[in-house]
Amino acid sequence: MLILQAERDALLKPLLAVTGIVERRHTLPILSNVLIEKKDGAVGFLATDLEIQITTASAETLPGESFRLTTSAKKLQDILRAIPGNSTVSLEQQDTRLTLKAGKSRFNLQTLPAEDFPLLSVNGVPEATFSLPQKELKRLISQVQYSMAVQDIRYYLNGLLLQTDDTQVRLVATDGHRLAYAAAEIDASLPKAEVILPRKTILELYKLLQDSDEPITIELLANQVRFTFGSTVIISKVVDGKFPDYNRVIPLDNDKIFLIERLTFLHALQRAAILANEKFRGVRLVLKPGSLSILCTNSEQEEAEEELEIDYGGGELEIGFNINYLLDVLTNLPADTLQLAFGDANRSTLVTIPDFSQFKYIVMPMRI
Repeated sequence: MLILQAERDALLKPLLAVTGIVERRHTLPILSNVLIEKKDGAVGFLATDLEIQITTASAETLPGESFRLTTSAKKLQDILRAIPGNSTVSLEQQDTRLTLKAGKSRFNLQTLPAEDFPLLSVNGVPEATFSLPQKELKRLISQVQYSMAVQDIRYYLNGLLLQTDDTQVRLVATDGHRLAYAAAEIDASLPKAEVILPRKTILELYKLLQDSDEPITIELLANQVRFTFGSTVIISKVVDGKFPDYNRVIPLDNDKIFLIERLTFLHALQRAAILANEKFRGVRLVLKPGSLSILCTNSEQEEAEEELEIDYGGGELEIGFNINYLLDVLTNLPADTLQLAFGDANRSTLVTIPDFSQFKYIVMPMRI
């Protein structure tokens, strides 16, 4: 029985929006599937891994009967990708089989009952609800997400802190070696609330956000967060745990302060990094009046040295860092000029944007 006929992209685009969270191998086979549902002419796609659930719909209304089915998300995605872009695709359902036809191509896929597909239920009334432009949230996430930990046993670091307080929304990420903080003012009066969003949720959300003024609505629930934008809804569980007090690690009395052009510093570090030790990734910065030297060596006794002229008249300092931690912040900040504030060789360094209090990056030194 023919259940759907549509242009390839009308199906592939919404499918791609949900399949990022699908695990190929799962203890529950149905979680490798996508739930496809058609009602009132709209075709909806839903995927979940029981921690995150993403729902979206095709942009256009499509003719045909209503239906609900689940089939392999990755296989359907791969088939649609392999079909020429301007093709018309038809779906036919017969018992537990889904047949996809395009031109002279034909594919038979297994289905599993839609009623067996697990859905995340939304818990309770939101503690806080607010909206902001998608591009604003995308900018905030880009300024902090690189500082999230990856598979740390301190599981609360494998995510990102989202805080609301009056007119401010704050995002904070740390892996214990560096910390990034970004804030934005919004036109609302919000209660004090905070949640830790899982790393996977942040990466998927960032992928799906548009660089547009279209709004995204965020609802903080008891142990979930719901993001709604366009026809897409993401429901995510939050990480249960206490995020460290980030205010305690912001150095306030670093006295060796200067401004530096972001791209000049970034390019010098990228060149020096070519000869950095592949395992330890160490870089030494030597600060003297009027100059900043960048030194990298490796186990083959090779050495790279860069010297930058800076407007600085304070005391001398030699300090070591993981060069990747510096490259991350310089790559992800949109500012032209940065301010660096150093203390001594054992104290964290503070990276900020001049005359802008809504971004901070703290990086701990390393012994080289």
